[in-house]
Amino acid sequence: MIRVLVVEDDPVAAEAHRRYVERVPGFEVAGVVHAGADALRFCERTPVDLVLLDFYLPDGHGLAVCRALHAARRQVDVIAVTSARDLAEVRAAVSAGVVQYLLKPFTFASLRDRLEAYARFRDRAGRDGEAAGQSDVDGLIATLRTPGLGGSLPKGMSQETLQAVSDALAGADGGLSAGEAAARTGVSRVTARRYLEYLAESGLAVRRPHYGQVGRPEVRFHPVS
Repeated sequence: MIRVLVVEDDPVAAEAHRRYVERVPGFEVAGVVHAGADALRFCERTPVDLVLLDFYLPDGHGLAVCRALHAARRQVDVIAVTSARDLAEVRAAVSAGVVQYLLKPFTFASLRDRLEAYARFRDRAGRDGEAAGQSDVDGLIATLRTPGLGGSLPKGMSQETLQAVSDALAGADGGLSAGEAAARTGVSRVTARRYLEYLAESGLAVRRPHYGQVGRPEVRFHPVS
């Protein structure tokens, strides 16, 4: 079993990530912590193979946790699970040894695919012997690159549109209506609502009525984390 430590300051998101990990065969949750210092202490006393790491922690940046783990020569891999979209942070994450980078909000299928890719990588990297050549090395590294989730989504939905709607939702301070999501992503209002409802059903968004002018309240969608 691959032992996973969930590091997430939001208790609701942490619980969601824990449940997601436990649904993937071959993985088990070794623990859940809410701060960087707690993550480092946990890894000192408990065997951990993989850390699902949020970057925005109450006691510092997640990249500091990555660097501390490497400085202590911990044999621990890191998947960044964060809302950080700044490309400089992405580059810094790669430099710090992060093996996967998953943007919030995300679906269970998206995390599952990355965990399964990581499991394949560990399996291949853990074999005895040497690589026969460059193609073997390229194939090993390529196992960490996950394909789109088209096959994992309901019929008629695409990963590209889901990502576009997710990004629009994450960037909206006051949430989004279906009409606003449609305007930001270039899809129809009906399509935008379908994807927003999918995010809500997946636990990645919440529906909230918005009472404005006289008439039926408008439903707005807000990201969970």
